[in-house]
Amino acid sequence: MAERLHGIFTPTLVPFDEQGQISEAELRRFLNWLIERGVHGLYPNGSTGEFTRLTVEERRRIVKITCEEARGRVPVLAGAAEANVKETLAACEAYAGYGAAAVAIVSPFYYRLGPEALIAYFQEIARNSPIDVTLYNIPMFASPIDVPTIRKLSEEPRIIGIKDSTGDVAFMMRMIAAIRPNRPDFVFLTGWDAVLVPMLVAGCNGGTNASSNAIPELDRRLYDLFRAGDIEQAMKLQWRILELFDAMLFGFEFPDGFRAGAEMRGFKMGRGRQPMSSAQKADCHALRRVLQCILSDEGLTEPPPEGCAPRTGIQSEDKIRQIVFEIMKTLEDRGVI
Repeated sequence: MAERLHGIFTPTLVPFDEQGQISEAELRRFLNWLIERGVHGLYPNGSTGEFTRLTVEERRRIVKITCEEARGRVPVLAGAAEANVKETLAACEAYAGYGAAAVAIVSPFYYRLGPEALIAYFQEIARNSPIDVTLYNIPMFASPIDVPTIRKLSEEPRIIGIKDSTGDVAFMMRMIAAIRPNRPDFVFLTGWDAVLVPMLVAGCNGGTNASSNAIPELDRRLYDLFRAGDIEQAMKLQWRILELFDAMLFGFEFPDGFRAGAEMRGFKMGRGRQPMSSAQKADCHALRRVLQCILSDEGLTEPPPEGCAPRTGIQSEDKIRQIVFEIMKTLEDRGVI
């Protein structure tokens, strides 16, 4: 890998047409829009992209299209999780040929594996993959990867980083403390938008942020503020992103809220692969209005015709300063910064 992965990677959504097939033209338009609005990389076939609801052929087609549209402008971190080692390595081979910078491989799901089995699984992949590998830790859906296991796997030269979606800042700090002294090049990405600033302060290189499907400008601005050392302003923006993230994540079945957000930015996402009941559709209609009000308040879309109630804000500036101070103090006490 020529350059270490960093910044905001979008775990890209997949637009579907009226027949439920991938809308390739809309996908290409969407990918270019994301790049033009400043995301640092694209991450197809992630959880937000509903990779488990796609066929093998569809997953490969999505990565090929993504690499074609990226055209070296931004790196592609391709989700390569398949049902077993053999199929995963076949995906790695294909994605290397398409021009992806690296692959992200989730730990085995459905069958829960312990640490020794996870080490054997990832070692087999790393030692036979033609492309760099990032681990993907998402315990809510797959076998959890603990710190000793990650430290052991970091000894494999082909494993160049981890995407962690626990949202646990302390866990991230323990990983960084255990691995970075021996692998300063090892990449740490957070998959939890709600704590992006604390994760960056703790030492993360960036994030794979589902919210960037709808608000790429805000996620990029947050990252730039952090890199400029303006943590207070970054935290103010973090609170605004948190409100949007919560509306998209908790107001809908995942990832339908993020699909709704992308639609409000002008994209025809179509229906996802998971059917909805009539009650869910009614709830979605009401929740879309809430989401539209939040997006319009950020100047990213028009308000609904019926208007929006005034927003009261999430935190006062004094509260934000207090939270930033407490985060920094904790990290200093632990010797992280």
